[in-house]
Amino acid sequence: MNRFSLAVSGGIARVTEAALGPYQTAVIRIGFSATWLLFLLRELPHRRELYGPDGPWSWDLAQQLIASNGSFTALMWSDGRVWFEIVYALAVLSSGLLMLGWRTRTMSVLFMVGVLSLQNRSVFMGDGGDNVLHLMSIYLVFTRCAQVWSLDARRAVRERAARARGERVTDRTGPALWGVLGAVLVAVTLVGRLQGDWLIPALLWTVWVAQALWWLVGRRAGTGEPRILLDVIGNVVHNGALLVIMAEACLIYATAGWYKVQGSRWQDGTAVYYPLHLEYFSPWPALADLLSASGTMVMLVTYGTVLVQVAFPFTLFNRRVKNVLLAVMMTEHAVIAVVLGLPFFSLAMIAADAVFLPTGFLRRLGGRAARARDRLTRRGGRVSLPGQRARENPGAEHVGSGA
Repeated sequence: MNRFSLAVSGGIARVTEAALGPYQTAVIRIGFSATWLLFLLRELPHRRELYGPDGPWSWDLAQQLIASNGSFTALMWSDGRVWFEIVYALAVLSSGLLMLGWRTRTMSVLFMVGVLSLQNRSVFMGDGGDNVLHLMSIYLVFTRCAQVWSLDARRAVRERAARARGERVTDRTGPALWGVLGAVLVAVTLVGRLQGDWLIPALLWTVWVAQALWWLVGRRAGTGEPRILLDVIGNVVHNGALLVIMAEACLIYATAGWYKVQGSRWQDGTAVYYPLHLEYFSPWPALADLLSASGTMVMLVTYGTVLVQVAFPFTLFNRRVKNVLLAVMMTEHAVIAVVLGLPFFSLAMIAADAVFLPTGFLRRLGGRAARARDRLTRRGGRVSLPGQRARENPGAEHVGSGA
């Protein structure tokens, strides 16, 4: 009984004391925001036909659908072309800033608003990856995904160093963002635009109030207990959201695998052959013909796909087997991106898979990226000042490059 109590207390301490998976959540933040940003930039010339006033799915049809299913989209607040361009530009901007990790809490909310607004405006646009992005944009709001590899983490390091030197640190950008977005939220609520399902409006208000409470406690509290309590709540919410993201990824693979098992083409080992010869999924016909030329290869890929998808959720209990299957699935999605011409679906799934990547691997990857950045920085410094001798302190080259 004592051993059980110790295990329970240890688990509670682990969940409440820290936000788990800082590198994993940073990777999925970067992955999903980059996927959405690349999609928006690629479709920039066609944005009005896909989600705007020039599309076949008209504003009236979208309004009727949203009235029936209660979905959230800011594009239904006005049918004007200017408003559409504003929403699209904000979606692009928030995606880029979230990827960089600047004011991540605010940008994650704006990122979610951008994803939901565009996708719910035209529900028939997408290739499957949009469903994953739709869900993950909501889950990211609950995570503390800027602990590493973000501008927020770098700013936090500098602020701690300044406080250690006895300097006073004042944040003006955060309260200004909170005030502007709060005014918009109040105005939209008063004019009755936040209609439909209650979830997204409630989430927007909750995050806005929580931001104010966090700032007030950090600014006004005389003792550390209120801040510690908020940290514990934030850690529990983050860890719960991380568990949901992992469960969602497992559910996607499990349902996909078990549905495939029931299909006759998957049972006889020929399912992979057919999409390779559909014109819509054949950007490289010669490559598709080469891959489908061998019946044995088609059968192995078909059965292997089903086996990997069904088995993956059960391999989480064995780290080595899980890592092997994870590499196989990421490779499979990379092949799908090239062979079937589904890059954004593959990027979304790879980003979802990244939540299971080992921390040691991500740390080594981050270290290599940092060293590559430092080499480029030093090389750029030499190019910009060709006549200057390297008389500076060698350690000065790394000032400000941490975090």
